[in-house]
Amino acid sequence: MTILSAVLAELRAQNELMPLPLRLPTPTEVAASERQVGMSFPDDYRRFLLEASDITLGTLEPATVCEPGSHTYLPGVVASARALGVPREWLPICEDNADFYCLDPAGVVRFWTHNGYSQETWPDLASWLRKVWLGERA
Repeated sequence: MTILSAVLAELRAQNELMPLPLRLPTPTEVAASERQVGMSFPDDYRRFLLEASDITLGTLEPATVCEPGSHTYLPGVVASARALGVPREWLPICEDNADFYCLDPAGVVRFWTHNGYSQETWPDLASWLRKVWLGERA
């Protein structure tokens, strides 16, 4: 089992039941989001979207691709991030009070604050999911 598989299983086990649960996107919806934001998603992020983007856990709300009207809709999150100065080569995957967690071209997750760059990074998506999203529950 890969590290990402283990983290996704852990997220799934801790998923909070909601009256109106999110749904997982189709591969077609993920591809449409890639076109909308103008960049290809790393394989791990595509897998996260397809297998775990319906999870609700704690206060962080990673971007989603199914509901265009949602505040977590990825193209909207990307547009907000760009307007605030997040580098164009970074893919914002989660907004948290005008701060953004972003994937860079090397697959490193970088934290960008509304004050600008931050030195906070995680080596990959699985590390960020475990240390930040699951970690907020610890």
